[in-house]
Amino acid sequence: MSQTTDRVAPATGSDTAGSTIDRRTWIGLVVVVASQLMVILDGTIVTVALPRIRDDLGFSEVSQSWVMNAYVLAVGGLLLLGGRLGDLIGRRRALLYGIALFTAASLLGGLATSAWMLLIARVLQGVGAALAAPTALGLIVANFPPGPDRARAIS
Repeated sequence: MSQTTDRVAPATGSDTAGSTIDRRTWIGLVVVVASQLMVILDGTIVTVALPRIRDDLGFSEVSQSWVMNAYVLAVGGLLLLGGRLGDLIGRRRALLYGIALFTAASLLGGLATSAWMLLIARVLQGVGAALAAPTALGLIVANFPPGPDRARAIS
């Protein structure tokens, strides 16, 4: 499969004390962690904006819950498929596609002028998150050999 294409060869020198992992791999870890932070924050941060969203886009008290549910249902329903796609097309590619879709959908959501437009954006954000999220741990395991560097990366 494409698991070997996700690996980054370790450098011969050491960047950190006792580490044989090159700087690019550590930078890649920062990208993976930042993408996971976006996915997790987006699932909860909207609750802060819900009163303003309700007022600006005309949601009712009952229908505003769909702003959260659209995202959560898309992520939860497609998470396993996102992991499988990561296996098929490569974890790195799946992460990049997921982040790209998530970012574009976030822009669409920010520019939403109606309730249905925001709900579509939230579903697309969920699809992007479901594609990006399951690849994170797999990329860390593939890029860091067993030992203290992997333990540090996972923690």
